[in-house]
Amino acid sequence: MPEFATIVFYVFSAVLLFAGSCVISVKNPVHSALFLVLAFFSASALWMLLKAEFLAIALVLVYVGAVMVLFLFVVMMLDINVEEMRKQFRSYLPVGLLVGAAVLVEMVLLLGLSFGKKVGVTGSTNAVVMDGSNTKALGIELFTKYIYAVEIAGVLLLVAIVAAIALTLRDRRETRYQNPSEQVRVKRNDRLRILKVASEKPTAAETLVPVAPVAPTSGAIK
Repeated sequence: MPEFATIVFYVFSAVLLFAGSCVISVKNPVHSALFLVLAFFSASALWMLLKAEFLAIALVLVYVGAVMVLFLFVVMMLDINVEEMRKQFRSYLPVGLLVGAAVLVEMVLLLGLSFGKKVGVTGSTNAVVMDGSNTKALGIELFTKYIYAVEIAGVLLLVAIVAAIALTLRDRRETRYQNPSEQVRVKRNDRLRILKVASEKPTAAETLVPVAPVAPTSGAIK
């Protein structure tokens, strides 16, 4: 009988495959984003089973808590024409099939080479236990063995931020700007002025004269 952890692993793996297939198959973009959130939660649970708590929590906080919420707001606020997107599906189909076939071939080759091989510890048979949590171990691994990759990723993110600001920072005529120094130096006389206006008296022609009531004619109804 399989262990409880194995059963939970297969359950979350099935949920992950189902959510991933629904992301690319459902018609509504909002539903697709929600299924992607479900896929992230399933992947986070799998990392929890592998005792990678930091990666699991980071996946939920970064992707589900920030990226996907922003993506949902954008999808719900924009008026996406689904029919126009479906018309362009055939033009992107060959490229998608080519990329999917390449990924499938890589997975088959990788699984075929590693299938049936036992994973062992090279060198000494004594296991090395690292003090501290897996977060500390991950940090040591990133900033020692993969330090160049981390630095390159940081530079790429900086370039992306600068490029996004440069694309959106444009001078427009209808844009109104504020000068804080002028606002601080403003005085009361520059903004408010009291004017004394003499009151006007009505002339004799404008005085109201009472009008006598008109007597009813003979044809009027009494």
